[in-house]
Amino acid sequence: MLSARPYQKSIPLALGDLGIVYGDIGTSPLYTIRECFHGTHAIELNGPNILGVLSLVFWSLTAVISFKYVVFILRADNRGEGGIFALTGLLRVESTSISARIRRVALSAGIVGAGLLYGDGIITPAISVLSAIEGLEVATSTAQPFVLPATCVILLLLFLFQRQGTSQIGKTFGPIMLLWFLSIGYLGLLQIIRNPEVIYAANPIRSIEFFARNRLHGMLVLGSVVLCITGGEALYADLGHFGTSPIRRSWFVLVCPALLLNYFGQGALLLKSPELAYNPFYGLVPKQLLYPMVGLSTIATIIASQALISGVFSMTHQAIQMGLCPRMRIVHTSGHIAGQIYIPAVNYFLMLACVGVSIGFGRSTGLAGAYGIAVTGTMAITSFLFFLVITHRWGWPLWGALPLIAIFFIFDLSFLGGNLLKVMDGGWFTLIAASLIFVIMSTWRRGREELGLRMNKERVPISVLLEDIEDHGVPRVPGTAVFMSISSSGAPITLLHQLKHNHVLHEKVILLTIQSLDIPVVAAGERVRIDDLGLGFYRVVTLNGFMQKPSVPEILELAQRSGLVLDSASTSYYLGRETLVTTGKSKMARWRKALFAFLSRNAATPAAFFDVPSNRVVELGTQIEL
Repeated sequence: MLSARPYQKSIPLALGDLGIVYGDIGTSPLYTIRECFHGTHAIELNGPNILGVLSLVFWSLTAVISFKYVVFILRADNRGEGGIFALTGLLRVESTSISARIRRVALSAGIVGAGLLYGDGIITPAISVLSAIEGLEVATSTAQPFVLPATCVILLLLFLFQRQGTSQIGKTFGPIMLLWFLSIGYLGLLQIIRNPEVIYAANPIRSIEFFARNRLHGMLVLGSVVLCITGGEALYADLGHFGTSPIRRSWFVLVCPALLLNYFGQGALLLKSPELAYNPFYGLVPKQLLYPMVGLSTIATIIASQALISGVFSMTHQAIQMGLCPRMRIVHTSGHIAGQIYIPAVNYFLMLACVGVSIGFGRSTGLAGAYGIAVTGTMAITSFLFFLVITHRWGWPLWGALPLIAIFFIFDLSFLGGNLLKVMDGGWFTLIAASLIFVIMSTWRRGREELGLRMNKERVPISVLLEDIEDHGVPRVPGTAVFMSISSSGAPITLLHQLKHNHVLHEKVILLTIQSLDIPVVAAGERVRIDDLGLGFYRVVTLNGFMQKPSVPEILELAQRSGLVLDSASTSYYLGRETLVTTGKSKMARWRKALFAFLSRNAATPAAFFDVPSNRVVELGTQIEL
């Protein structure tokens, strides 16, 4: 009985991950086969090509999702967490086996991957909901004028609902997606039974023959086949929510079989009814069930979109904690689940972008090229980072690592190449979006480094300051003052300014330094370190993982548990507000300085971001030249 318990516990987890982990890849049958035979670069519709495309789909799901992600990539967890930043974090730790150059390369690759994932976050809701609503056109041609307006309304409602959180309705995601996978698998199976010859598509020879027959056109179609593996990154990104075993079990037991049945069912349908190539997914559905299936498809795509939106919120939070993104207001939408957050600025950006691309491209077909580049680019970067992890962190020899990574790259680069050929068919949007995110993140990181160097030049060692205070006998007043400090050794600039202008100190002075680590979570017992510096001065250093939100009241509560005596009612918080002047001698380009200054002005204030009680905050301004 004891051995059965882990399996029993993983059943609800496996059900729960259907909506969050597999929403994206689970709704891909809506458009993948259609794009191959009725998209911008559609291939000729005949028996050999149908079997060739099905063979490519089969081996893409097998090699990329089952082999690469489910078997290998899921092993590269950062203390239980997955995702592009978790993978990057494994390579940013200070270690003699990982050089500074490797850490820089890994960080740059991670930022590029994050930019592509933001592009994915814009495109997925648009293409998914559009594809679902376009099913109405199969039922009646009069629905065509209403597809785009209905899509925009659904997207607007989806994003406006984000502030409410998903803690309640999220419980229904798993059962709904279970119904979805069972439905699409059953519909596909019916067609396979009627035309079983499609099973021969599982032979990899069909894929080789497809390329030999179609050559360059075959590569263009490969850019559409890749749509069947969208959502592969979600398996890895949601590792921390569900764990490896439930994700693997639900993939091999339900999701993968259901997807293959549906794809092969669409192929069987096209062998008999090629005129349905304009929407083979809905061609599988009996007419009397068409409207219910459109409804179920719409709900499934909303769930897939919700999962990706939540993923973008989480990734932004990680980027902020890793110093790659300006501070933003973060709202926790659940009192029980720490990971459920809402970031208003990101939400409204995604809302405008999703509605904008829906209107701009008009049809889901137009978005397929943009979607493919986002997916394949991220997958290639994940393979590259995984190679660095297994060679520099796990110590694999090159003779063992290179064959495995070569297999990964054969698929990744083939798919990426097929999509780069479609840059002018929508791929340009993803490249522009990813480039903008990369510029913003790299500029913010570089700007904070330059700002830190500039402030360090003006910083006084705390030992020197304490000697000066003792020698000159600075007057003390009752109460506690908390000064936020970037440095864990020097005196904060705000403390020096306070002394310069007020010539007085509180009886107790706390120098609070918040440090972010490249691990997901730091245990409560390891988060706070307290040093008694003498003369009523205490240095409190707190460590945070990139999945944790630093909250000053919470940190001080942990410090009190560790022995620091503190009266919150008589505590004042001194925060600095920098005014940046871009005429300094920093080596940053002038346009980067201007961008950094703009981002800094519009970032959330330290008081708001660190949950400092607003009625006890004192802000001291300082002007800094970059």
